[in-house]
Amino acid sequence: MKKTYLLFALLPLFAACSSKIQITEAHYERAETFLQANISKLVYHLNVQPNWLADSSGFWHVTQTRQGKRFFLTDLVLQSTTELFDHVLLAQKLAEKTGKTVDAADLPFSMIRFEGKNLVLFRFDEVTWKYNLESLELIRQDQQERSQPGLSPDGKLQAFTKDFNLFVRNLETGEEQQLSNGGKYQYEYANTYAWSDIMVGEGATRPENLFVNWSPDSRKLLTYIADLSKAQKMYLLDFSVDTLFRPRLLSYYRGSPGDTTVVYYLPVIFDLETGTETAIDVPPIPHFIGVSFVWSENADSLHALYAHRGFKKADVLKIDAATGKTNVLLSETSDTSVEYSSLILQRIGSDKVLFSSQKSGWYHLYLHDWNTGNLIKQVTNGEYVVKSVLHVDEEKEIIWFVAGGREPGRNPYYNHLYRVNFDGSGMKLLTPENAHHQVSLSPCKEFIVDNYSRVDLPTISVVRKMTGGEVVFKVSEADASDLFVTGWRPPLQFTAKARDGVTDIYGVIYQPLDFNPRMKYPLIDYSYTGPHTSITPKSFSDGIFNIINPFRAFGFAVMVVDGMGTAQRSKAFRNVSYRNMGFSLDCHVSAIQQLGGIYKWIDTTRVGIFGHSAGGYDAGRAMLQYPEIYKVGVASAADHDHRMEKAWWPEMYMGYPVGDFYHEQSNVTNAHKLQGRLLIAHGAIDENVNPSATYKLAEYLIRAQKDFDMLILPGRNHSFGRTDGDYFTKVRWNYFIRHLLGAEPVHNYRFRTILKEE
Repeated sequence: MKKTYLLFALLPLFAACSSKIQITEAHYERAETFLQANISKLVYHLNVQPNWLADSSGFWHVTQTRQGKRFFLTDLVLQSTTELFDHVLLAQKLAEKTGKTVDAADLPFSMIRFEGKNLVLFRFDEVTWKYNLESLELIRQDQQERSQPGLSPDGKLQAFTKDFNLFVRNLETGEEQQLSNGGKYQYEYANTYAWSDIMVGEGATRPENLFVNWSPDSRKLLTYIADLSKAQKMYLLDFSVDTLFRPRLLSYYRGSPGDTTVVYYLPVIFDLETGTETAIDVPPIPHFIGVSFVWSENADSLHALYAHRGFKKADVLKIDAATGKTNVLLSETSDTSVEYSSLILQRIGSDKVLFSSQKSGWYHLYLHDWNTGNLIKQVTNGEYVVKSVLHVDEEKEIIWFVAGGREPGRNPYYNHLYRVNFDGSGMKLLTPENAHHQVSLSPCKEFIVDNYSRVDLPTISVVRKMTGGEVVFKVSEADASDLFVTGWRPPLQFTAKARDGVTDIYGVIYQPLDFNPRMKYPLIDYSYTGPHTSITPKSFSDGIFNIINPFRAFGFAVMVVDGMGTAQRSKAFRNVSYRNMGFSLDCHVSAIQQLGGIYKWIDTTRVGIFGHSAGGYDAGRAMLQYPEIYKVGVASAADHDHRMEKAWWPEMYMGYPVGDFYHEQSNVTNAHKLQGRLLIAHGAIDENVNPSATYKLAEYLIRAQKDFDMLILPGRNHSFGRTDGDYFTKVRWNYFIRHLLGAEPVHNYRFRTILKEE
């Protein structure tokens, strides 16, 4: 397939002799090239995400090629990768069967399922199809598979709810057994409250969400009583319904920091043989925390990882299934917060358990006795972070795990795979290349698929041996040559000193596409300082699939950095942001000042910032706290006051109970400090971060008689309906073009190919 490219290099973004920058439609068209839906078509064989065959003889994957989207089959025995089927032929057969146009370069499905060696199943046109790879016969499967919620492991029983109580139906006889009797409205058995459940209209009922956790022998089940009797709602107004001429009321249950008026879960166990109901001996569980209970193989007990409210303590609980009595086996505590979602808990046989802890100052693995909780051995140790466990070989007593920061001289955020013995000996690096590694293990536990890359190294996908990490063969290598033809170049990686002047922080800076080192360019800081994550691109795909690249077409440089207070470093590194999230940008300011001294083409008098959600808080905070640095900001979907946020996030990172530090670090209470140009934006039906904080910030800016801009997007939720080429993308570009670049945006520009009409 022959491709034609516009010679964007001939486009004069900035004329050295011109004092006025001219932005034209050509700049927008070039920026569109780097929206994810478009840029993804310029890189081929970017990643291999293996879908393993049941017998571990190989795997299939789907990827973009020069011929379009293609399915491939890798045979581990033959060490070969070939197209799974003739895509043109299959497209023709689908078109004949359905009467619809089917593009062989973009088959209308991305997931398949194997039955045996030669039968492939997929969904198209709301129908399941079977394609025989040998006979090339395509068959429509008329009888569709339907999931059966609440089905027991032996397939004989099905749980269901009626009148707020829990029942079980025998699927062979049809006989029904009522398990609970105390259910009533807002005190409901087995009907949990899902995070995004929305009630439409006044007095509306909530959606039903059956939840049961069967024991392996199908004789018992665990469920929750959802107590909504004192729970308070949050509200939204939807103005976007075409058939309505008044706003539609939406409501949902969501607690704010410190609230006691929330949905609570009361876990109970039912014994089907005796009909008894047994409460588990734990306090009512706020639904925004949640606990996962795991049955033992013989169904006489369960275990769970239980986080206390405020997240300063997490317990490993053992529960007697007959009595509901709990025993605290292990605990992880912190003066700040326990990163609950990052804890690793893995049973090993009947007498051991692997648990992660930051008690050394870094996330490491500890082997404990499952019966007593006593420590057997600290398995890993040192100034690096264990992120996940890939596999445990109980017989050989070997652990395979992913960690970052162990290899000196490398970016500490890069993932590497290691193996180590239970006693801590025999540590071995299995992925030695200086890159970010993303690995997948074969079901037979003999092979690993490793995609390794950096922002400046296109992905190399290989099969390795599980035991020693040796490369068996290369599956593919990303081809980015067409991307480079457009003028795209990878970002520059940098290391700077943090706010303390000692600690290294890591980031990247994207140069404008038509970069000229003799010119000065405005800098945009793309920020998200949420303590639970890090956002600086590490892999090649991270470096291209982002909202940063289009800004380069207009002549902006863009910085991304992970400062102190964020994740995947030491406990002390993350603790900096505890009760102190309003100062997370100190490291960003430090990095900007250092970069300005190194790269003379950065104009540190023209710095902007944008972010979404917690990044939106950053953008607002930057404009209020650092007006001498940040001149323009765009804050979208922001939690401008953590007291108005969903409870779990600020309680973990800002502290519980709520204190004065919430008030001091609120953008709302600091609104009077605004000096630069600020755009605040929010989706009108954002149930994740309620728009009330954006409205309240607007109110306080008005009281302070500050000039600002505001955009409410009707009918949009937290993601703003995040589509490439959506309205807000253009608004954000234009705000920086006008106020940071000092140019006039193109009025009413329409995206050429991927504008989503709603």
